[in-house]
Amino acid sequence: MVKIGVLSDTHLTDLRQGFQFLEKLAEEYLADVDLILHAGDLVEPLLLKAFGDVPVFAVRGNMDPPSANLPAKRIVRAGSARIGLIHGWGPIGNLEERVAGEFFPDMPDCLVYGHSHLPVCHQKEGVLFFNPGSPTEKRQAPFRSIGILEVDQKIHGRIIRLDG
Repeated sequence: MVKIGVLSDTHLTDLRQGFQFLEKLAEEYLADVDLILHAGDLVEPLLLKAFGDVPVFAVRGNMDPPSANLPAKRIVRAGSARIGLIHGWGPIGNLEERVAGEFFPDMPDCLVYGHSHLPVCHQKEGVLFFNPGSPTEKRQAPFRSIGILEVDQKIHGRIIRLDG
């Protein structure tokens, strides 16, 4: 089984505080993951080094500098699964349709996205749509969160609530 930590919308600008925050997340929730996906809005890409030797795959969000050299979208292979990774943009009303359109017609097994800060984990037409929410800014969401994906014969996801 492959275990994946999933983050998005961390919006961390201070390197020292950002490293402390991400290292704490790694120790408390992501200590046994095989890799980490970040669905954009890192704001400070150097913070990805906070995860040490764990491989990290990230994409650029609308708040990330173009100089970050992150792709707008990518496909990540994890075990038998193909995972599409993208941030998203614009109003949250039809966000899933827009991000899915970026991968159509070759849809991945799982589509990880961010932007809305709203945690999502549901199947739609054979694809697991997964948004980990934000560990720092809940905005309209009921709580701050991150996510875990597990890949064995299928891909499964769960949202981890960070508030209380």
